[in-house]
Amino acid sequence: MAGTGSSLTKRMFSVPDHAKPHMAMAVFMLVYSGNHVFMRAALDMGASKLVFPLYRNIIALVFLVPFAYFVERKDRPPLTVSLIIQFFLLGLVGITLNQGFYIFGLDNTSPTFASALENAVPAVTFILAALLEQVQLNSKNGVAKVLGTLTSVIGASVITLYKGPTIFGLNLPSNQSNFLLLLGDAKGKNWTLGCICLIGHCLCWSSWIVLQAFILKRYPARFSVYSFTCFFSVLQFLAIAAYIERDSQGWRVASGGELFSIFYAGLVVSGIGFGIQIWVIERGGPVFVSGYLPLQTFLAAVMSSIALGEEFYLGGIIGAVLIMAGLFLVVWGRSEESMLAAEKIAPSSTSGSNCLVGAGKSSLVRPLLPTSVE
Repeated sequence: MAGTGSSLTKRMFSVPDHAKPHMAMAVFMLVYSGNHVFMRAALDMGASKLVFPLYRNIIALVFLVPFAYFVERKDRPPLTVSLIIQFFLLGLVGITLNQGFYIFGLDNTSPTFASALENAVPAVTFILAALLEQVQLNSKNGVAKVLGTLTSVIGASVITLYKGPTIFGLNLPSNQSNFLLLLGDAKGKNWTLGCICLIGHCLCWSSWIVLQAFILKRYPARFSVYSFTCFFSVLQFLAIAAYIERDSQGWRVASGGELFSIFYAGLVVSGIGFGIQIWVIERGGPVFVSGYLPLQTFLAAVMSSIALGEEFYLGGIIGAVLIMAGLFLVVWGRSEESMLAAEKIAPSSTSGSNCLVGAGKSSLVRPLLPTSVE
């Protein structure tokens, strides 16, 4: 009875394998949605736009290296010159240029605009994946992914562009309200430059998601891949910051809030968060990962409403419904794709088992050489 009870408890609290990537991406989006506000706060505190990402990636690297060394010590494939070059380019595109474009774009616009523009990443990722023959446009699961991605992007755009009547809001003290306004204030900034940088950020992020899927096939050690990527980005940021940031004040962490923002971005977002992302890419592919990105706009709106007292509008409700509908289509398309793959494997497995059954009768009945070569 005890064994039955324990097994029942395990089944009740266990998470199905097909649900784990979805839960992981939901956690990642929840973590990432707060990154816009914290990083903008650090910039308003005077953090250097070149030193901040350097410190962030050093923290991420220190966190990831032990996992890469101990967890994948026996399974890690040998390094080659070709792989090292790929890791260097992955670090340049996926972290150095990606974060560099983002932080300059965020500094010249606002957290809300930066979060909204990132919703172009699923569409760009889908186009890149389709060009690389990773999405089948002639199948219903491929069409579902297309419609789901577009629906999610439309929903996130509705949250950003349409407000409507207030559904929920909290009254805050005037001093806290003034502080929140500062986080989104882009007065005196170059809005055009900020938009261009954020577009570059979206292109780099989409390219990074797709490139990771290819590299993980050749080097199936996700912690090691991300550690090497982060290592090269640290070297790249160090060279750039040492050349441009000559003022010693730019290398100092001036306040506790700035230190918290660095650790949050480095440990939580870059370390744990992107570790989750690369794990999901192995299981769901680049389109699946990017399809969840519009969820961050909805989560950021909810977090701002509850934790920061910002008003939540009808547009947020409509956008949330569209995002959820889009995610449902992406998830359905992915499940249909998995079922088709399983159906293709099943006949070959059956034929293989039949051969084994026949093989067990007599070794004299079987021909010494195959009659045909496929």
